[in-house]
Amino acid sequence: MSWVSLSERQFHRLRWALTVAWLLLIGSLVVDPISPRLTDAQTGIPGLRVDLERCVPVQGQCVALGSAHYYLGAPIFWGLVVPSAILILLIFGHDLWRRICPLSFVSQIPRALGIQRKVTKGKRAEVPRVNAESWLGKNYLYVQLGWFFLGLNARLLGINNDRRLLLGWLLITLAAAITVGFLYGGKSWCNYFCPMAPVQKIYGEPRALLAQPAHTSDSKITQSMCRSVEPDGSEKSACVACQSPCIDIDAERTYWQGIEQPQQQLLYYGYVGLVVGYFVYYYLYAGNWDYYLSGIWAYEPGGLERWWNPGWYIAGRVIPVPKIVAVPITLGLFTWAGWSWGRQLERWAQTRWGSRLDPIEIRHRLYSLCTFLIFNFFFVFAGRSWLAMLPSWVQWGWEFLILAGSSFWLYRTWPRHPDQYSREGLATRLRKQLAKFQFNWPKVLEGRNLSDLSSDEIYVLAKVLPGFTQEKRLEAYKEVLREALDEGYVNSSSSLKVLAQLRQQLDISDDDHQDLLLELGVEDPSLMDPSRLHSLENSVRLSGYRRALERMLTLQSQQSLEELIRRDPESVQQLRQEYRITPEEEAELVGGLDRQAERWQRAEHLLTQLQNLIQRFHALNQPLLLRQTLVLNLLRASVKQKKRLLVRALLEMMESNPDFDLNLRMAQALAELSPAVLPEVLDNPTAAWASRLPYSLLKTLRAPGSNSPACALDLSTETITGHLQALLAESNPIIQAISLYLLHTLDPAQLPDSLPAPSHPLVTTTAQILQAHPKGSLALSQLPDLEKLTYLFNSQLFAGIHTQTLLELEAIAYFKIFQAQDIISDEGDTCRELLILIEGKAEVETYERGHQVISSLLPGQILDELEVLSHGRQSGRITATHSPTRLLAIAVDDLDRILERDPDLSRRILEWESRRLQQLLHGP
Repeated sequence: MSWVSLSERQFHRLRWALTVAWLLLIGSLVVDPISPRLTDAQTGIPGLRVDLERCVPVQGQCVALGSAHYYLGAPIFWGLVVPSAILILLIFGHDLWRRICPLSFVSQIPRALGIQRKVTKGKRAEVPRVNAESWLGKNYLYVQLGWFFLGLNARLLGINNDRRLLLGWLLITLAAAITVGFLYGGKSWCNYFCPMAPVQKIYGEPRALLAQPAHTSDSKITQSMCRSVEPDGSEKSACVACQSPCIDIDAERTYWQGIEQPQQQLLYYGYVGLVVGYFVYYYLYAGNWDYYLSGIWAYEPGGLERWWNPGWYIAGRVIPVPKIVAVPITLGLFTWAGWSWGRQLERWAQTRWGSRLDPIEIRHRLYSLCTFLIFNFFFVFAGRSWLAMLPSWVQWGWEFLILAGSSFWLYRTWPRHPDQYSREGLATRLRKQLAKFQFNWPKVLEGRNLSDLSSDEIYVLAKVLPGFTQEKRLEAYKEVLREALDEGYVNSSSSLKVLAQLRQQLDISDDDHQDLLLELGVEDPSLMDPSRLHSLENSVRLSGYRRALERMLTLQSQQSLEELIRRDPESVQQLRQEYRITPEEEAELVGGLDRQAERWQRAEHLLTQLQNLIQRFHALNQPLLLRQTLVLNLLRASVKQKKRLLVRALLEMMESNPDFDLNLRMAQALAELSPAVLPEVLDNPTAAWASRLPYSLLKTLRAPGSNSPACALDLSTETITGHLQALLAESNPIIQAISLYLLHTLDPAQLPDSLPAPSHPLVTTTAQILQAHPKGSLALSQLPDLEKLTYLFNSQLFAGIHTQTLLELEAIAYFKIFQAQDIISDEGDTCRELLILIEGKAEVETYERGHQVISSLLPGQILDELEVLSHGRQSGRITATHSPTRLLAIAVDDLDRILERDPDLSRRILEWESRRLQQLLHGP
């Protein structure tokens, strides 16, 4: 049976056994009647007994043991326990080590006894966590490295061989672990204080040789995540999100997210130098390697009294520097040298291979090489005195296993890349969505299960699966996107790039992605809220609390949380404290415990949003803003699209909900709001709502409500500016920029002092121009980027295109200015530009059957769209008739390049061109 399959109860017993063994080892440092019998020079066991005739020279003199025996506590701890931990980390992973580590186990004693410190927030008491924004939260790795550096110094200065000092060090460490467990929740000791944590990162990240990857696991409880056992033996998450990202939940994710941080360079390169310096110091101190390899350093007499003895013996000469000074100098210099040389090697590698490998890949391979080399270097020395007791063939076999194991680890780790990790993780998310569809998987996969497929096979399956329509692909992708946003894996701005590979496999366009992102933002605005914590750890914490509540309700046969709180308030309060649940989080989670209540809660949420959007649409149609109609069209279109999405989401809820009374309640509430888009959505022939909803619901939806869809005309300036300020929180940079412009038009004092970070260049540039004119409104022409976007959006050819495409068109568009009687384009000229009239007037002069025909053009019209799209020649002369006449131009070649990579825009233009040709041939 693999250790991965061991239950938490079995691990609990194992932790107890190891902790008891560790405490016995610590106890042997005080009372040990057994070691003298085993190590006595006359009666002891061969290999362990003292060899009084052997001379181990230190600084030219034989070590005087002063006794015919020694104690085994320190040699066992340094020669067997510590090397075993290093071996476990690289081969089996931190997820095994963290689940059996005695220190980690001991640090949870205050939690197990229910005596952790609590702080009051609002009306609730909770166990505090280390604040990620505090000094410790930002610098914990330096704290752990500092303690580790101090520990190695202490070893060389006495705790290696002095039982009293080693006992004191271990007791202080035990007390520190328990104290941290009392002061902070979760695994704060392991994550923020433990001196072994840097070692765990070195050997346990990105993943050990035999570790179970978290990102490809279907289990909700992964690796060494905090967990507890229910009375029936089932396991539940006990995660309180004490650190994000958390190595206990997903070690590889933690590795990739931190690989670019400068602390990692000190960790890897400095650790190599520090470990090398530690072992080299034995030679620098004694003048030979026999001192270390004999193992006498673990039991030679003397400790504190040696601090002032000479610390170096080089080339047969004593260097008169006290050991207490020589040790930190040696380790400090080696640490600095490792860090410095590592950084120089990294810069050289960037220069040498930077054209083929990205910086992250180069750094990852150097870190992997550091781990491989220092692991093998460590085991050249570690446990050497114990190995010497074994036959030579066993020693050679051990060396082979160490080299082979680390070589296989390097072979698997070397080619890893964050893109590969992302691809595997997204495939796992996609597998979860595919499993929701009712396919006969053994039949489809010829006897295999969905869980048996690799990441590449999942992507291939999604492309060729019969019956997996485009609608189902979009549905699956939407849920993957929702999960990724909720777990903080992506945000609204990074999702387009991060999920590009998944979209390519599912044949989903960037425009589809933007539509789905908009839908998710409308359905659940918290997903797009940058002020809200989105992380895998937080998601695990909240889901753990919800499952604990569900189980408590089931065991106590309660129907609602209110009833449970009334009957057993102590248990609920204990859960709140354990998971650090805020009242706002509980309000969101509690609705989900009752399926129907959850549906109505979600419906109320959508209805409230719809009401807010109706009010916002009214605010954008006020007389105060009538002069800005062209600019407002972008905002109105965005608000209208969101209203459509909300209405559609409510209709889909009614379709999937079997409770007719609840559906009727939702339909009445929706009809009462009377959104102007409701008839439009219901009458959409593609959606076919008439066949999807009962007639009674449709009748209710079409009944006029008390709220008239006509826009109110009496809103105050303060109300209008409030809606515009709310629009600044949108993720769409065009919406943000236009809102800034309109706020400045109404009242320059309403402009925000700062913009949300990071801000799009369009938003930043617009804000800078507006802030430079604090006393008056600006003409749209004074903001050229915004003016180009406005006229492009309002042109018939580009109406309704997606934000990214509109921004790309704006980037290649430019202004052209003509005076009255200037010829803009002559008959027969090759059309090299698409021209949009934005100011002034122009005339088109053509000849039909020998007669001159003059057509007038007004702002907003496209001058030569058919000729440009067909790459033809100008059919008539276009002349400016007003000064100035301003045009917005786009070079045909630049437009073609956008059309080549944007099939949706190409389709729109072809449809529009077809309609224009029909109008010319058959009339309007």
